[in-house]
Amino acid sequence: MSFDAPVIEEAQADPGWPTEIRIDRRACTLELAWGGRTAVLSHRALRRSCRCSECESARRRIDGVLPVAADVVLQKLEPVGSVGLQLFFSDGHSRGIYPWAYLQQMAFGPASASGYTVSLMKGWRDE
Repeated sequence: MSFDAPVIEEAQADPGWPTEIRIDRRACTLELAWGGRTAVLSHRALRRSCRCSECESARRRIDGVLPVAADVVLQKLEPVGSVGLQLFFSDGHSRGIYPWAYLQQMAFGPASASGYTVSLMKGWRDE
């Protein structure tokens, strides 16, 4: 399955999957489409949004958004069953799994005062 082209067969068989997944290497974005709505997420925002235990601990220590280099890029992605995607970044980080619901929240959820979506900001704060 190529992720630089529309997702086929597997995505159509599972309603949780987006109908398209594209890495735009020039724009440094990940494009996902669900039900006719397209989300464009920057590689840097995705890296900052990692919910692995290492990243969550770092957020708690600094009580803020992870400092991520401006030039970080998404190198590849792999599906994790029907759950979501594992993303592999140029800074060597590949621990986080990004569930479809989380990617939708990042893409279409309300923004916080800092400009980040509420779902990102909730990660390390008491809910």
